[in-house]
Parts: sequence; C-alpha cells; structure tokens
Amino acid sequence: MNPNRHYFDWAATAVPDFSLAAMEIPYGNPSSPHAEGRAAREILESARTRCAAVLGVPPETLYFTSGGTESNCIPLFSFLARQSGGRILASAGEHPSITENLQTLERMGKTIGRIPIDSAGRVTPALLTKALEKYNDTRCAAIMAVNNETGAINDIAALRDVLRDRKGAPIHFHCDVVQAVGKIPMDLAGWDIDSAAISAHKIGGPRGIGLLYLRRPLETLYSGGAQERKTRPGTENVAGALALAACLEHHALPENISTELAAARNRGERLLTALTAIKRCQLIPAERQINDAGFSPYIVQAAFRDIPGEVMTRALDDMGFAVSTGSACSSDSPERPVLMAMGINDKLSLEGIRISQGSSTTDAEIDLLVHAITEVLKFL
Repeated sequence: MNPNRHYFDWAATAVPDFSLAAMEIPYGNPSSPHAEGRAAREILESARTRCAAVLGVPPETLYFTSGGTESNCIPLFSFLARQSGGRILASAGEHPSITENLQTLERMGKTIGRIPIDSAGRVTPALLTKALEKYNDTRCAAIMAVNNETGAINDIAALRDVLRDRKGAPIHFHCDVVQAVGKIPMDLAGWDIDSAAISAHKIGGPRGIGLLYLRRPLETLYSGGAQERKTRPGTENVAGALALAACLEHHALPENISTELAAARNRGERLLTALTAIKRCQLIPAERQINDAGFSPYIVQAAFRDIPGEVMTRALDDMGFAVSTGSACSSDSPERPVLMAMGINDKLSLEGIRISQGSSTTDAEIDLLVHAITEVLKFL
C-alpha cells in the first residue's frame, strides 16, 4: 500500500491479505469428466468443505456465487418461481442489494413490505412483530446481521424466535451476514435461518466470489447449467473458492474472531473517544456509546456540523485518507435512506461519513485521521 495513504473504507472492501500467486490452480472445468476437470472438481469441493467446517454447516448447504449481491438476490427472486407466492419483508436498514431488488420485484408484481428500524438502526422483536401483524401474508423476511453504514448489530436469534413462533405458513428468514462474517461471533446453524449471504472481499479475499447458505434447496428463477446443484448456473470460480476458504479459516474461526474483535474494539474505542471530543462531531446514532457492544467496532458513522459528507470525504481524500459516505453500491446517490429510516433529519444525514477499520489498521493511523479531521474543520 501507498505509505502516504490511510485506508478507512474496509466496509466497502477490505485490504487484501490473501494471494493466489503461490497456489497451483487446476485449469480444467469442474464440470468436465476428464482428468483435468475431475482435478478442478476435487479442489472446488475441498474448498466447500473447508468453508463449511468454519461456518459450522453441512457442505451441501453452501453454494459458491459471485459475491454478496448475488447471494442476496437468489433467495429473493426465487419467490417468483414459487407457487405459494406471499409477501417479502425487508428491514429499512438493508443493503441496496436487498432494497433495490425488492423494488424490481415489486414492479414485477410481487408484494413487498418494510420492517421499521429503531433510532439505533436495529430491528427489534417488537418492531418485527408489529410488521408481521400488519402484513399477515408474509412469506419471507430479510434482515441483516450487521448494518453496513452504522455497524448496528441485530439480535438474529431473537428475531428468529419471533418468526418461528408465528402461526400460519412458514416464513423464509434470509440474513445478509456480509459485515458479520469474520468480524463478530455468529452461528448460521444455531440461528436457524433459511439463507444467508457472504462475500469474500469483505474479509481480505478477492472480489467476485461469495457464498450462499441455504438450509434447504429452493427453486431458483434462472437456469443454464447444473453447476452448484442448479442453484447458481455458470462455470465455478475455483480459484476464488480456494481464496474464500483460506480467508474464512484465517478470519472466521471462533478463536480468530475473538482475537481480532478484541483488537478492533480497542481501536474503535480510541477512535470514538477522539471523535466525541470534537465539538462539531455528532455520532450517528447519538446514543452510541464508546464501548457499546450493540455495534460492530469496525464501523463508525459520524457527522460534522455544517459540512456535507461528500465535502468531508473529498477533503480527507486530498489529505491521504479514504473514507466514505455510506455503501459503495449506492455512492452515486446523495440520499441516505438508512439514516432517514432511523429518524435522522435530512441535514444531519447528508453530513454523515462512514469510517471503517480493519485488521491492519493501526492506532497511529487513527490518530492521524482524527488530526486530519480537525485540520479540515479549521477551514470548512
């Protein structure tokens, strides 16, 4: 990395810590019957087994995809192929790969609904219960584990209980765990969810590879091949699968999460302590505490009075610091729907920036970032 640059946009993509350069990747197509194809298939399945061992689920429940967005889309669009129909609910805090695709599904005739979030950015059991009472035809609920803009952590097990205790037709529970894997303790099997989305490049792996967890197979909308048990047609990315397996083993094993999370909390407390000392700084949400376990320490949302977030990010970029205003997938839009759903007013929402750290972030870099912010505030 450039020593004159300091990276604080890990929630968009992590600094790579895995290279395929030293690995010998079979060049055969995993679907081909010859020796080269069989070698590639063996490697692919070994990668699946390694991923499953880390995540604590059976290998046959994991499907390799192109990333988190596709892993979010496959379960949602499967409802177009299901005879049962029903409404799809999603929390107001979801990533654009959920919210924007639900808009597409609505245009195609599916009924959708929204689960409100509280002022901290979370779905509470009470809010979910109220949404289910309003929409009694619900057949799917999409609720993320960790919000990609604020770091708010949802209690997935408690929300699962609400869905499972509801009488009537079963509800498919989909969970975007992209910002949770390798960051906070999680339990796909114990959570008893029906599907989940994982992305490699959020934990130091390459772009273009992810995982879809399906507790049970589902009927998919599109076809074109028998790959990934017909759930995700297309020639498999064997190299990416190997890289994802290695990244999960490095970051997502319980003992590794514990060590990295403790270090991240120390860095997060350092950052939050410094930010709260700046008079023009407002944490979002305001109730976030310095050592608040209800938030991922890897992500902080903060606003600086009278400075639009886009202006602050450009000013910091000129000084050598990479931060963002929110999800990279919606960076071309100034709107902040997640913050607005939390009840944050328009002005403060547009002043927010996202600061996200990772495993190679240092205390010295945090101090330099805070100093840069104070310098920007002197002339803006």
